Amino acid sequence: MGLTKTEIYTDHQNQLALWAKALGHPARMAIIGHLLKINSCVCGELVLEIGLAQATISQHLKELKQAGLIQGTISGTSVCYCLHAENWALLISSYESIFKSVKAQNPNCC
Repeated sequence: MGLTKTEIYTDHQNQLALWAKALGHPARMAIIGHLLKINSCVCGELVLEIGLAQATISQHLKELKQAGLIQGTISGTSVCYCLHAENWALLISSYESIFKSVKAQNPNCC
C-alpha cells in the first residue's frame, strides 16, 4: 500500500484519523474500558485483565500513548497508565460535532 498524503488534510482531520486508528482494535478498546472502569492508573494488571501477553499489551499501550489517548508515569521499574483527560475531552467534542452533523443530514438524500 502506498503512503498516505496526510499533508493534504487539516491537522484536525489527521488528529481525528489518528484517534480512530488507535481505537480501531478490540484489545485497545478493552484497555480503555478497563481504565474507565477502575477510574485510576493501572500499572501491571492489564495482562491478567485483558488476557494477552505482556509484549502484546505493551504494544497496544504504546499505540494508545502515541495517539495521546493515555499517559504514563514511571515509578521504579513499572509504568502506570491512565486516560489523558484533556485529549479525551477534545476527542469527545470533535466526534460529537461530527455525529450531530450526520444526524442533521437530509434523510431523503440519495
